[in-house]
Amino acid sequence: MSDDQARRDILRIALAMDEAGFAPSKSGNVSARVADGFVVTPSALPYRDTRPDDLVHLDLDGKIRNGARQPSSEWRFHAAIYHARPEVGGVVHTHSPRATALSCARRGIPAFHYMIAIAGGHDIRCAPYATFGTEDLSDNAVAALEGRKATLLANHGVIAIGRDLDSAWAVARETENLASQYLGLLASGLEPVLLDEAEMARVIAQFANYGRKG
Repeated sequence: MSDDQARRDILRIALAMDEAGFAPSKSGNVSARVADGFVVTPSALPYRDTRPDDLVHLDLDGKIRNGARQPSSEWRFHAAIYHARPEVGGVVHTHSPRATALSCARRGIPAFHYMIAIAGGHDIRCAPYATFGTEDLSDNAVAALEGRKATLLANHGVIAIGRDLDSAWAVARETENLASQYLGLLASGLEPVLLDEAEMARVIAQFANYGRKG
């Protein structure tokens, strides 16, 4: 992806995230891979006031290649994800309310619904807690994302990844939807009936062919 296209896509998704209520108090961040690193939202600038030139271009070691502002304080986990997952083209980090509430209980989302498969496996894990912006948080996030496209971060929020930013944003939205349903079940006192790993494997296989001809 070109640098200019990445900047347009990042701003579009960041504004959508803000409008959805997934980024209270300028929380969360968005990035896209480019040929020589990634472009990420800046630190402490409201998305509605952010312009393409405000975004920061870093290499995968965190060195700023272009940009007058400081990158997001979470640039480390963006870099670590792009290092570990060469297929990933976009990363969306939200503080969406219901998924964040679950993260504060340090509780992942099990396979109570087949749409859990959108995150790539039979559950959405909750990564162990670490202070924001640290290498420990990056390590925890990468480990929790192994074989997955989403993870909760304990006492923090959500990371969603995808082949591009639209895919990552779709995973972030569905993670919040699933968190809402799961919290509703827990609040009702009903015990969720979980799908087993064999069924989830079938669902994941179905998703792989979803929308294809033949």
